[in-house]
Amino acid sequence: MKTQEELAQALQHHRKAKGLGQKDMRLKIGMSQQQYQRAETGSDLRISTLLRILEGLDLELQIVPRQQVRSSETVSPDPVESYFESTEKKESSWQAFMDDLED
Repeated sequence: MKTQEELAQALQHHRKAKGLGQKDMRLKIGMSQQQYQRAETGSDLRISTLLRILEGLDLELQIVPRQQVRSSETVSPDPVESYFESTEKKESSWQAFMDDLED
């Protein structure tokens, strides 16, 4: 991932794939819906906050050499796009935001 927006989309995707609402993250990681919502809107995160979120979603942060990422891009020109192509239907950021308010 190269942008905060891509990270935010990935967090949102993984949360929804686990059937969790933003409010559910409070129980999992002790973070309010508003705090978590900022992460999914692409706000700057502290590393400690990101690690808490990843822990709650059962994800892990990995750091890889840029050359390794580039070599995998030859197989998939846009790894983020191909990642989301496997999901049923992408929701707009606004619709996802409204759905989470209903949680």
